[in-house]
Amino acid sequence: MRSFTLATLTPDEFDAFSASHPQGNFQQTSAMGRLRAEQGTEVEYLAVREHGATVTAALFETHRSRLSTFAAVHDGPLCDWHDRELTTYFVSQLRAHAKAKGAAQLEITPETPYRLRGSHGEPLASGTPAPASEPADVNPGEPADDIVNLLTGLGFEHGGFTVGYTAVPRWRYLKDLGGIDDESSLLKSYDKRTQWSVKRAASMGVHVRELADDELGVFAAIEQQTAERRSFEYRGEAYFHRFKRAFGDKAHFMVAEIHIAEYVADMQAKRAVLQEKVDRLQARYDERPTTKIERQLGEETRNLAAADKRLAEAAAFAKQGDVLPAAASLFVEHPREVIYLFSGSVEEYKPFYASALIQHHAMLHLCVERGVKRYNFYGVDGVFDDPDDEGRGVLEFKQGFNGYVEELTGEFTLPVRPLVYRLKNLAHRLAGR
Repeated sequence: MRSFTLATLTPDEFDAFSASHPQGNFQQTSAMGRLRAEQGTEVEYLAVREHGATVTAALFETHRSRLSTFAAVHDGPLCDWHDRELTTYFVSQLRAHAKAKGAAQLEITPETPYRLRGSHGEPLASGTPAPASEPADVNPGEPADDIVNLLTGLGFEHGGFTVGYTAVPRWRYLKDLGGIDDESSLLKSYDKRTQWSVKRAASMGVHVRELADDELGVFAAIEQQTAERRSFEYRGEAYFHRFKRAFGDKAHFMVAEIHIAEYVADMQAKRAVLQEKVDRLQARYDERPTTKIERQLGEETRNLAAADKRLAEAAAFAKQGDVLPAAASLFVEHPREVIYLFSGSVEEYKPFYASALIQHHAMLHLCVERGVKRYNFYGVDGVFDDPDDEGRGVLEFKQGFNGYVEELTGEFTLPVRPLVYRLKNLAHRLAGR
């Protein structure tokens, strides 16, 4: 008979466990605990010990409002779901703890894949080797029905195999960086279009840097523009300051900026080359006209006109400033992975491909150079076969970096006070929520 005991960990103890656990993630860290606490959520670091060693743990949140109380574990608990005895014990303890806190229900979103899929959403075939960035117990060819059945057998209601964006994404896009050890091999791992976009941005005077704490307004302004354009919730600049305070040097707010003088100098040099080509072809055509020379002259003349147009656009951009923020992203470090969490871009500067360069920069400097093998692009909506889907642009952008898809098991809800839980659900339905 195994002997388990429930324990409360210190923040440092919890972080050490999260760092070493195969499901460890930024949601299950003391940094996230600090952020949640600052937002008014009660947080605790609960764990199970066996023979003195911590074998499972969770950042346990108690959310209270005037009308209801519920408990939650985001992207957790960090648990060996194949260990039925341990899972059963921990769930019973979490249920009792949630009840003692007055919660009507406990909500969890396990950080474990239900199924691994290819870049275009196709289920991986049985026997396909798992990416090196995945936990050793993940079987790419088999859905994790055993985990779903275990949790529903313990009283949880499964939220279903949903598609669409959710607060804790059920669909993730990831890149396995195993075998990539320098910038050249990283760049070659992308598809041809994305390789071109990264190189193009770098050639157009775009540079990526990390924002200082007092520059987060730059990030917030770009994020707000993007939220308004794409109709998603904007969290506000104050939230990003709280996030930085909570995560410290593990949170990287980065901006990709266009250096106008550098871009103009590059375009002027290219224009001079094109002008020289046009002049040379024109001279040859005047001397001895041929269809081939006429075709070449027409093509290079069009290229020259395009260069003149870009220079005129650059002159207009120059009136806006010498250095123009074009895209911004927030990346979060965890010992297991780097997460691309938030981003935004300025639509006017889309032709500079700043968003592609900022991803490349983060993967290179936060992952490849530090030996981190798992890059987490985070959420996609799980729709792969509809070119008109609202998430298509985001999906195709991430697919350009040649990764794979994790379909997670989803959300599970355990009624702790069944009557209160049912009444709350009824009230929500009547209110149309």
